[in-house]
Amino acid sequence: MASASAVSSPLGESDRSEPHSSLSPSIQSPSIQSTAEPLDRVPRRSLDGWMLAGVVIAVAGTVAGIKSTGLNLVYFFQPAGALIVLVGTFGVALIATPRHSFRHSVQRVMGILRSETANRQALIEEIVSYAKLVRMKGLTSIDQRIDSASHEFLRDTLKLAMVVDSREELQTILETKIRLRERQGETDAKVLEVAGGFAPTIGVLGTVIGLIDMLSQFSDLSAVAVGIGTAFVSTVYGLTLANLVLLPAAHRIRASIAETFELEEMMVEGGLCLFDGVRSEEHTSELQ
Repeated sequence: MASASAVSSPLGESDRSEPHSSLSPSIQSPSIQSTAEPLDRVPRRSLDGWMLAGVVIAVAGTVAGIKSTGLNLVYFFQPAGALIVLVGTFGVALIATPRHSFRHSVQRVMGILRSETANRQALIEEIVSYAKLVRMKGLTSIDQRIDSASHEFLRDTLKLAMVVDSREELQTILETKIRLRERQGETDAKVLEVAGGFAPTIGVLGTVIGLIDMLSQFSDLSAVAVGIGTAFVSTVYGLTLANLVLLPAAHRIRASIAETFELEEMMVEGGLCLFDGVRSEEHTSELQ
């Protein structure tokens, strides 16, 4: 972290000057104290009830459809078919995806199971509180509050605002950071799409293996009839894995990326306004 003297020069005299010594502590302290208090606005992570409801509805609809045909659900539990589809799809994903990208995609999938509730209005109020403090005491006055910022990207933005030499440099760094995060999220979604594209094909492979096994017992017609039905369960596994798990998860990642992108754009605008020393009223209108 650069010192106050190292970052004070590019901030401008009119908007970032230190408060005049003629102001008494009794006048300064109420306003400064109100903006310097830590904000309890850390985004909460909890199980995503909306997503869980979707999973339950999809599974329940599938099971109800099977039951309506009069088939016994036990008929669809075929360990050999499940092994072929799950392990085969996993292997194809490993082949098609670099190790780092695959690991990051798995972490992303685990992350979407727990939603992060970010209050946009509370975030705007937090940025405006920083703007008020900057107007009164200068940009370096928020140094002690950076670690208590409610969002990781906001912390990075505030740190960069204190060390860069120009507004253009700050904007370029932050926009590049956003693009890289967006690209990483798109890569994570593509990993799931690749796996979802191959899962039905792996299921067909399991079906072919089942048919081959069935043909080896062709002398017994009753065994042939049962074998045909069993063989096609692998195709059902592949279609289910692709269309109820992998592809929806990929679309969910993209939706999460879009939501995060909007918040980060707002934080970039807030960081630029802080650097420019915009008044808090103007700051609020810029962010909304």
